[in-house]
Amino acid sequence: MKIEKVNENQIRCTLTKEDLADRELKISELAYGTEKAKSLFREMMQQASFEFGFEAEDIPLMIEAIPLSPECIVLVITKVEDPEELDTRFAKFAPSIHEDADEDSDFEEALDDTDEVLDLFKKLHAGRKAALESMEKAKTAAENNKKEINAKESEPVSELTRIFVFTSLHNVTDIAAKIGDSYEGKNSLYKDESEGIFLLLVSGTSDKPKEFNRICNVLSEYGTPKKSLPASLSYMEEHFTLMIRNDALHVLSRL
Repeated sequence: MKIEKVNENQIRCTLTKEDLADRELKISELAYGTEKAKSLFREMMQQASFEFGFEAEDIPLMIEAIPLSPECIVLVITKVEDPEELDTRFAKFAPSIHEDADEDSDFEEALDDTDEVLDLFKKLHAGRKAALESMEKAKTAAENNKKEINAKESEPVSELTRIFVFTSLHNVTDIAAKIGDSYEGKNSLYKDESEGIFLLLVSGTSDKPKEFNRICNVLSEYGTPKKSLPASLSYMEEHFTLMIRNDALHVLSRL
């Protein structure tokens, strides 16, 4: 058995008929993964590591089997950093470079074994390719899902605003006693001096719509909902008297 270093990522191992006979191996057994074939492969890799420092742990390998003659076969072993590069060359068998007519029958026998190995390697390659494609699809789906989650998390939280009108401060105090500490959103109380009414402006965020809707439903039992516009806060600041800012319900619940 002769091993040569082609480059940092490739070695060439020449096996003769005697090498296989010494190990009681047939060419076709190289693709079956028998214990004898595994032992031969370990021997090749150990020798390559010792002689050339050729290490291939956890690195995919591409194997090319080249029958030089009925008496000799060459295995070209290449480290593949990117598994996607494992194409049809994964188990390509080149024709013999010798065409001696007197050896036709022996060559055909060797070629039969080689064809069998080729078919097996093709099946192995097809299975590996399918597995890689499946893994790639799963990876892409996971990345897309992660992007969607991140996009939703990065979306700005919008503020929801509602206005409720009360005819007396007593009514506001009553509802404050019921809600008070249970609501953490911003809520400010204004008074319309000209009408003698009170306006409660409550705010919530779009990330907690159920909580905000619950509070609004309770407030609507005591006060009258008033249409709220984006400019409502500015209008109220300008035309009404601010009594309690941001924490009106909590403050009034203590009275």
